[in-house]
Amino acid sequence: MSETTAIRAGEEIDAERLSAFLRTSLDISVGNLEITQFPAGSSNLTYLVTVGPDEFVLRRPPFGNTVKTAHDMRREFDVLSKLSAVYSLAPKPLLFCTDEAVIGSEFYLIERRRGLIIRGRLPEDLEGSTELKYSVCRSFIENLAHLHSLDHIAAGLGELGKPEGYCRRQVEGWTKRYFAARTDEHKELERAIEWLNADIPGESSASLIHNDYKFDNVMLDPNDLTKITAVLDWEMVTVGDPLMDLGTTLGYWMSKDAGDEMMDMPFNPRVLMENISRGDLVAMYGEASGRDVSNILFYYVFGTFKVAVIAQQIYARYVRGFTKDERFASFGRFVAALGRIAANAIGRGSV
Repeated sequence: MSETTAIRAGEEIDAERLSAFLRTSLDISVGNLEITQFPAGSSNLTYLVTVGPDEFVLRRPPFGNTVKTAHDMRREFDVLSKLSAVYSLAPKPLLFCTDEAVIGSEFYLIERRRGLIIRGRLPEDLEGSTELKYSVCRSFIENLAHLHSLDHIAAGLGELGKPEGYCRRQVEGWTKRYFAARTDEHKELERAIEWLNADIPGESSASLIHNDYKFDNVMLDPNDLTKITAVLDWEMVTVGDPLMDLGTTLGYWMSKDAGDEMMDMPFNPRVLMENISRGDLVAMYGEASGRDVSNILFYYVFGTFKVAVIAQQIYARYVRGFTKDERFASFGRFVAALGRIAANAIGRGSV
């Protein structure tokens, strides 16, 4: 994970209560306990808990959360318990706490994974090598295809989702979430919503899907950037249409015509997006998975819309005073920009 910082105001954890809980729950001697925060996340909050030589990652829902199903700590913990047994890139969960009196919410601890998340300034060898850029992106996409190939039933995750009707439920569900969180009118985005609801395809197949797969959630080996050491943030994992998962990944992938502000978002590295197109990623996925990707436009527009709704929900929490995190003050602009991007894709008929 990225380097930690001091905990943001309003997102503090009571170290004394947490220490007392860990002393009775883990087979370690809890002495001086230090808590810092991983600052980059914008949904569930993530902290580093250091106890002597031991390090743990703690995840809890955001403050002001009003969508319980979107931040279900128990579900995420249970899924990771099974997934980490068959998919080595998923961190292993260690401990779940239901007692909200400890830190103010349910939470869980997972093992700490180490690696490089390439947001902001990139390693010089990546910036200088076109071949390496393609290799890193190919590894990133091949890993997504590999995730989609896992036998989720054998892993005990067969009941995780309902594949039949998945695409329709996703479009209709994210539409409802958007209007529940709307703070401003975004006409282009709302026209894209109408287009999506009028053109929902049947499911292409069913697989385990991450639902938020982007470079911001992937850790790389700093000595070999084509090697992934961990995939993070499994809060939206389910069983559904793998092309919807690819669509979300494409929704985060900006092109130069999106403008500097969108290109500089940390979700995916600008230097990669400037050199590798969404079409390139689609071709890589088709080759790695063997799936038909000819109707990818729908899935890309859906992914763009979904990212816009996530931004809108975060912005609504800021506007309504549930978070004071100033990073979120500009998210309304991102919602508008993503609406334009979706409308433009529909207009040209391609990703």
